[in-house]
Amino acid sequence: MGDPTVGDILNRIRQHDFHPVDERNFTVDRELAKDGIADLSDPDWRIRLLAVRDLVRRCSGGGKPDESRTEVRQALRDNDPQIRYVCAKVCGIVGDEGAIRDLERVVRTDPNGPVRAQAVLSLGQLEASESLGLLEDIVDDDDRDVGRRARIAIDRIEKGKGTTDALLTAYQRLDPETFDRVSAGDTAPEFRLTDTEGTEWERSALAAEGEWLVLVWVFADWCPVCHREFDELLELRTEFDDAGVSIVTVECHDRYRGRVMAGMELEPDYWSSEDSFRDTYERDLWWPHLLDHAGAVGATFGVDPLAFAVHAEYINRPATIVVDPSGTVRFAYFGTFWGDRPSIEKTLGMIRTKEFDFEHPERRRAADR
Repeated sequence: MGDPTVGDILNRIRQHDFHPVDERNFTVDRELAKDGIADLSDPDWRIRLLAVRDLVRRCSGGGKPDESRTEVRQALRDNDPQIRYVCAKVCGIVGDEGAIRDLERVVRTDPNGPVRAQAVLSLGQLEASESLGLLEDIVDDDDRDVGRRARIAIDRIEKGKGTTDALLTAYQRLDPETFDRVSAGDTAPEFRLTDTEGTEWERSALAAEGEWLVLVWVFADWCPVCHREFDELLELRTEFDDAGVSIVTVECHDRYRGRVMAGMELEPDYWSSEDSFRDTYERDLWWPHLLDHAGAVGATFGVDPLAFAVHAEYINRPATIVVDPSGTVRFAYFGTFWGDRPSIEKTLGMIRTKEFDFEHPERRRAADR
């Protein structure tokens, strides 16, 4: 069989029954009627992620990329919101400036929050200066999530920080043969990721000899839970040092978005805090914040990139992985909704006692259906 056509890829999306997204822009488990997805084997993320990969390949590789880009733009009018979301995302990743007018129409008229929000983000990736007026008009949009993305897009355009080759390449190279889910007792997979400063890190070098390592996959700059975890890390630095534990946070975004999360770009006014996030992070951030482009590494650990929508953005499952000094996974926790994982303090406590027994009290359970 040859490479799938754009039509083939879109049909894969169309034929899949995705969990619904509610009026708050959150994915809801169709059986439980609660935020998130209980079933860790649910395939939504894989269908979505590989559709993005295959369309990126069609629109950026050999063959007829211009024709493929035209088909993707046309699909921004499809009746299926999952198709419109994926196509809007692809336009930004591949840098399709020919899609700017189509994305603007989506921003103005699409009824789906995640689709509109992604179109806004893609305009930022395209450095669409001609769209600044539209984006400024929607900063105070009735859909607060769309307005928040507009602030990001405006800053990105004004700074000329568009999509990157690193992001494009990561999507092109996604390999489902590497997708897995680690469990306690497994050897932690090796990986190589860059941080917000551009420094490259290997998994085996993230912790000194004899130290434990904690990997925490977070969501994005708009996530209050993630910032609370950052606050915990700032407060517990001495305790981590004393316990011989290294920790890194990981984000499935490109460098610009990761730098927003780490307070290194703009400081959105939705970061409601008594003190400046930006000033505090710039002064006190002591751990690497790593960039997992396309969620490629996360997919090998089991964090399910693009698993479900939270605040109008499809994100990975919240995940905490604890690796002992021998490189063995001692604890692997994959959340079923946005708040489902141990706190930083709880994680450190488990390492100290060597008792890894956490389960969130509101964890979604398929057995509850």
